Amino acid sequence: MNTSTTLEQLTKEERAALFHALADPNRLDILDLLSPEIRCNCHLQEQLDLAPNLLSYHLKVLREAGLIEGKRRGKWIDYAITDDARNRIAAALPEGLR
Repeated sequence: MNTSTTLEQLTKEERAALFHALADPNRLDILDLLSPEIRCNCHLQEQLDLAPNLLSYHLKVLREAGLIEGKRRGKWIDYAITDDARNRIAAALPEGLR
């Protein structure tokens, strides 16, 4: 997502989904690992103490919230934080908290 997201562009449901995505310690760990660089799902699996199906679930939640994106490379997927993630999080906050 290369467009800038504003509060007016997010529905209440989208805002709630962003907070839901950020409210889990495992998903915060994933975002921490992706912050400095793109990571393969195999690397995430090595770094996190999660069953593969649980890792997939957390990645799905983060993708659906628009915070990460994946690019397939053979049987692996390289994940990165979206260009718009910071704007989406800021837009989800009530005006007085931005």
